[in-house]
Amino acid sequence: MPTKAEIRAQAERLQGFFKGAGAVPVETDILQPAEALLDLYGEDIRGRAYVTSDALRGEQMLRPDFTVPVVQMHMAEGAAPARYTYLGEVFRRQEQHPGRASEYIQVGFEIFDGENPAAAEAEVFALFSEVLSPLGLRAATGDIGLLLSAVAGLSTTEKRKAALRRHLWRPRRFKALLDRFGGRVPVREARARLLQALEAEGAEALIGRAGPEIGLRRRDEVAARLDALAQDAAEPPIAAAEVALLDDLMSLRETCVNALEHLRDIAVDMPAIAPAIDRMAARLDALAAEGIDVDLLDFEASYGRTTMEYYDGFVFGFYAEARPDLPPVATGGRYDALTARLGGGTGVPAVGGVVRPELVLTLSGAGQ
Repeated sequence: MPTKAEIRAQAERLQGFFKGAGAVPVETDILQPAEALLDLYGEDIRGRAYVTSDALRGEQMLRPDFTVPVVQMHMAEGAAPARYTYLGEVFRRQEQHPGRASEYIQVGFEIFDGENPAAAEAEVFALFSEVLSPLGLRAATGDIGLLLSAVAGLSTTEKRKAALRRHLWRPRRFKALLDRFGGRVPVREARARLLQALEAEGAEALIGRAGPEIGLRRRDEVAARLDALAQDAAEPPIAAAEVALLDDLMSLRETCVNALEHLRDIAVDMPAIAPAIDRMAARLDALAAEGIDVDLLDFEASYGRTTMEYYDGFVFGFYAEARPDLPPVATGGRYDALTARLGGGTGVPAVGGVVRPELVLTLSGAGQ
């Protein structure tokens, strides 16, 4: 097993590679204000971050990643085009994977520049591909923007689309919602009786005879929720053809070139994804210009749905196929929307990634 000194030396080597690509090294605080992270990820972040509190500074988290503080720094300094690299520890609780490290070093590379998004994505991917090439890793790519565009184009209410977007990173919950909104699951008997009572009496009357208040929700909040359920139940289901197209899109696993052809077929009946397909085509051209063989590069439309919550476009990862017990050696992607949220509404196109030096050492045989 690599020692900390060996891991630090490998991290510095990787950062030196990114410096050579024009990146400026930056530092961020290890203790991060919890408010921004909770706003971005919701309460789910508590399950995988180390949380503490301070009488003066309030709730704090040990840095779960670098992207948020680097974006905050960049937006605060004027958001001019820039390339950054960073190196340091991140902290993640591993209750579901007790064998994995809860403290480890990340080395990252980020580009903030909207002049040519496809070229920036290709540059980032090609740099990670080059620095990791001795390890013989499998590369996976995807595009969260395709899924977001597909949801936005559904013929249904904005509330339903908002719910689907919110749970895009929770595949089981997303599927349950899509099955419900698409009429693919029967309404349970108790739910059906509740909806009938709501239609007959209204939420306020139903709550009025429900007994004393128990729990944290106020009566008006419960009434609003019941009204929302009744309104949703009155909406027609999403057309079966649209649900089938979305299922086809989310299950797509092919090489990039074949995936692009299939996506263009889907776009005939789902035109909302056409702009995302055009961006993917431009990215493949840019990747080919960087020397990447896109005919062999894998594409998974649902890649990143469980771990990449702030990405909204191109995503990628590098894996050791012979070591399925290991997490990804490197991951990254585009996160334009995150810069807008942290920049007070003013966003900057941004793309980047991180690599774990201890996994590089493990796979190269160092420290064994």
